[in-house]
Amino acid sequence: MKIAVLGGGNGSFAAAGDFALSGHAVRLWRRDANQVAAHRAAGSRILVKDHNGPHDVKLAVLTADIAEAVDGAELILCPAPAFAQPDIARLLAPHLRNGQVVFLPPATFGSMIFAQAARDADNRAKASFAETGTLPWLTRKHGPFEVAITIRAKRLPVGVFPLDQAPHALEVIGQAFPGAVEPCGDALSGALMNAGPIIHPPLIVMNAGPIEHFERWDIHKEGTQAAIRRVTDALDAERIAVREALGYGAPHFPLAHHYAREGEIWMYGRGSHDRLTDSGDWRERIVLREHRYMREDLRLGLSLLVSVAGLAGVATPLAKAFLAIGGAICGEDLAQGGRTLETLGLGNLGKAELQTLLRKGF
Repeated sequence: MKIAVLGGGNGSFAAAGDFALSGHAVRLWRRDANQVAAHRAAGSRILVKDHNGPHDVKLAVLTADIAEAVDGAELILCPAPAFAQPDIARLLAPHLRNGQVVFLPPATFGSMIFAQAARDADNRAKASFAETGTLPWLTRKHGPFEVAITIRAKRLPVGVFPLDQAPHALEVIGQAFPGAVEPCGDALSGALMNAGPIIHPPLIVMNAGPIEHFERWDIHKEGTQAAIRRVTDALDAERIAVREALGYGAPHFPLAHHYAREGEIWMYGRGSHDRLTDSGDWRERIVLREHRYMREDLRLGLSLLVSVAGLAGVATPLAKAFLAIGGAICGEDLAQGGRTLETLGLGNLGKAELQTLLRKGF
């Protein structure tokens, strides 16, 4: 399959390398032409390291021209941070064609941003947009053209916009992730599967002291203590309550299953937390006000959860508290500057109207 991967971060390199390793024709787009030139000079290759050892793979296309990257691609995968989505969506919008599937893993309702960008560009192509609950790889770059994959996702709950196009979108995404894709309804359901805004805000806010004290800190290891886990589970209960109030059924992929050694298998399977911390790849320097756990998962992810909860009539005291405390840490009002139904242009819709839009599209 021809797959375009957008971005140059950890997730994009894991995607490009892993898809090439699986035999797909991969086109990698990066906006920095100098980085593209350097990568081409190095042979347009990515060294993928996993539990089977190193794998040297070659990309079909490496380009700073997004039109070239997506031309003829059946699947367009964009694992960039949510705060980068509006710019990438505007660049991509004029080039989408009938039948193409844009997959955002995860997205914080970014599927709506990409769909709106296509509409604003007056692109009437019948493309579909989808998102899931986590990045399909636990991964970190080890060099400019080298990426380590600790775990590949076992289960990916996927929501599609518009929902009427879900059969085609899920079939295409399933070719890239065989045996892992699980339909979960519309794109908002997919957005409410996002684990990042649940696991990361308690970790980065409740560990603010040691993060600022230590040069390098693994918040998934030393920072994941029992008290924080209890708060995470309570925050996750707010997310699940919002899903249920909107009529989305189980499985809700509760985050507690990520840590459990028995019971329901979570997105990364069992034992993934221990493998993540054992890798050492998440022991890093964290700049508290700038880290994506704060700028993406808290500022955008929790503001979306609180906004959707308001529509659903569900109380979210913990989500609001983390927004307030995170805002105090960053010196700004994260609730006002975040991603909400209002900032997405959907604030005037009632629940039934929003669900009709999610099903049929614009």
